[in-house]
Amino acid sequence: MKITIIFAKFPFSERTPVVPPILEYLGALTLCADPAVEVELIDANQTSIDISMLDTDLVAISAMTVSAPWAYSFADICRRRGLPVVIGGIHPTALPEEASGHADSVVIGEAESVWAEVIADARSKRLKPIYVGRRLPLDGLPMPIDGALKGDYRFRAFFTMRGCPHTCTFCSVRRYYGETVRYRPVREVAAEVEARAGRIWFNGDDSIWAGEPDRNIELFNELSLGSKKHWFGFGDLKNVQGPKGKDVLASARKSGLFSVMVGWEAGSFDILRGFNAFNKQGEDRVEAIKRIQDHGIYVILFVILGTRQDSIDTFKETLELADKLNIGVHPFLLMPLPGTELFEEYRPYLLPQLGWDDFTGTRALFSHPDPGMTPDKREEEYHRLRTELFSTKRILKRISDIPLSGFPSTHLLSFLKDFPMRRQIRNAYREWKAYTGR
Repeated sequence: MKITIIFAKFPFSERTPVVPPILEYLGALTLCADPAVEVELIDANQTSIDISMLDTDLVAISAMTVSAPWAYSFADICRRRGLPVVIGGIHPTALPEEASGHADSVVIGEAESVWAEVIADARSKRLKPIYVGRRLPLDGLPMPIDGALKGDYRFRAFFTMRGCPHTCTFCSVRRYYGETVRYRPVREVAAEVEARAGRIWFNGDDSIWAGEPDRNIELFNELSLGSKKHWFGFGDLKNVQGPKGKDVLASARKSGLFSVMVGWEAGSFDILRGFNAFNKQGEDRVEAIKRIQDHGIYVILFVILGTRQDSIDTFKETLELADKLNIGVHPFLLMPLPGTELFEEYRPYLLPQLGWDDFTGTRALFSHPDPGMTPDKREEEYHRLRTELFSTKRILKRISDIPLSGFPSTHLLSFLKDFPMRRQIRNAYREWKAYTGR
């Protein structure tokens, strides 16, 4: 029996050069469940697929919201050829009835508890329409296989925990992984990173220091015992402000952390409260940023723009914030993702002509009460802002001001990360202008 596992294609070229972790991890789960299965891994963002030449017994597709249209279209063609299809991921979990119209089976939630059953049913040609995964403890998970994927990849991603205790209305993590943080055993994580990561790796946790400070310190100390590697990931501003915050940061830096992307979310505290994200920020988020920077860690803020409460001035204020803090900012236009409370709040205002493949973070997806905040105007201000944020002058100033505690790795790696991003941003702006005729 052969299973072809596919990571669905994004409708844009701007991407991070990381091996899709779901491919190598689901490949490992497959071989644990049935070592006799032949596994084929395909990243549709890197490899063109000739469906007429696809020789397999089961097509398994992992889809996010933005890649769902491609996944559905591909699945429809496969099924017309007589190939059974199973679809899973965050988007099918949020909208299983929608996904079921394009697949023989839909996996809802996490795969660990049901994937062996899916494989056995596929082998006997008795796939069920729905498989509902349970949230299990994270000890003893299989190490991802080395899929030897061909493509422009520079690093792999790993996770050390699942779940989020925060209740931000715009985030689907809590709905998918739960409100309780579940940890992987420290030694298993460290062994996996040592065996599979290259010199640079990405931590895919929702926050690299969520949960218990002592556990995080233990993990970072264990990682520092391995071979010299550098890594980056997502974080929050609250968990570094506690009494053990400096110890967490010191151990993270010692383990090779050189950059962290943290949610600033919004400049207005009223909007933060509206997102139910205020508790995620801590008492003094500016001081939290300074504390991280003092440890030689390059900080990048995630800022949500274009909400129905924002004005045109919000874009200018974001640039002023970046200059004031001398910090990198990755802005996103608000995406009300299905399965979140925000989606239900914004559902009446969603633009009917747009599809899931417009949920890129670069498109205006809903109407605005201010007539001047048209979708085109919000998108234009967004692209202009990103171009300014990643100008050569601003990149060099940010990097030159990184404390010597980060020298030389943080300076060099941040330079190598920001300048390719600058090129992608400028290309995206040109594509947008060509698309809109500007």
